[in-house]
Order: sequence, then structure tokens, then C-alpha cells
Amino acid sequence: MIDHVGFPVADYERAKAFYLKALAPLGYSLVMEVTQDQNDGAPACGFGADGKPDFWIGGEGGLNKPLHVAIAAKDRAAVDAFYAAAIAAGGRDNGAPGIRAHYHPNYYGAFVFDPDGHNVEAVCHASG
Repeated sequence: MIDHVGFPVADYERAKAFYLKALAPLGYSLVMEVTQDQNDGAPACGFGADGKPDFWIGGEGGLNKPLHVAIAAKDRAAVDAFYAAAIAAGGRDNGAPGIRAHYHPNYYGAFVFDPDGHNVEAVCHASG
């Protein structure tokens, strides 16, 4: 079981603003932020639900290749809202909300590229 995930971003403030908006429909908010003095020279912030930061970004600079992360959504409406919020926050489409039956019959997901080109997904596994 994964406790948390973190990755560096090229523009910390831009990425933080994007994730504040994009993750809100999934029940995520900014839970914790550490300064560069507290974090080996780069600021970082953790987003999460119920006070637990499990999705972290840091200002160390971007990666050479994009990564993929999927965040569970409580229902399909939350997937739709994530997609809309992420696009409005400057994300780029990488797969509109819909069924991805090649994974399983109830796999409902949406994919966006964040400002660094990372593939961020919201997914609901429940039927209807």
C-alpha cells in the first residue's frame, strides 16, 4: 500500500495553483506546505483528504519524462468535475471522462496533462 507520492515540478507556484483547483472536486485540499529551508532547498506541498497529505509536489525542478498518477474518485460525477476543473486550471486533455472497458467494465476515468506534462487521472471503479 502506498502512503504517499511526490514528484518535482518545474514551476512550483504554477503547479500548486493547478493542483489546488484540479484536485478540489476529488475532496483534496492543500494539507501541508514546507519551505525551502525545511526541505533541502526547495519548497513542497502536500495535498490530501481528511488531513492526510498523500500527493506531494516539490520545487526541485521538472522531470525528464512525465509520470502517471491516478486518484480515486468517489463517483463518476467527481471524475467529470475533476476533468472540468483541471482543464479550467490550465490542464490539457489526455482523455475525456468515460468508460475504459479495456481495463474493466466499470472503469470510468478522465486524464489530463498538468503544467509539466504529467498524466493525472481521476478514476471511479463503481458501476453507474
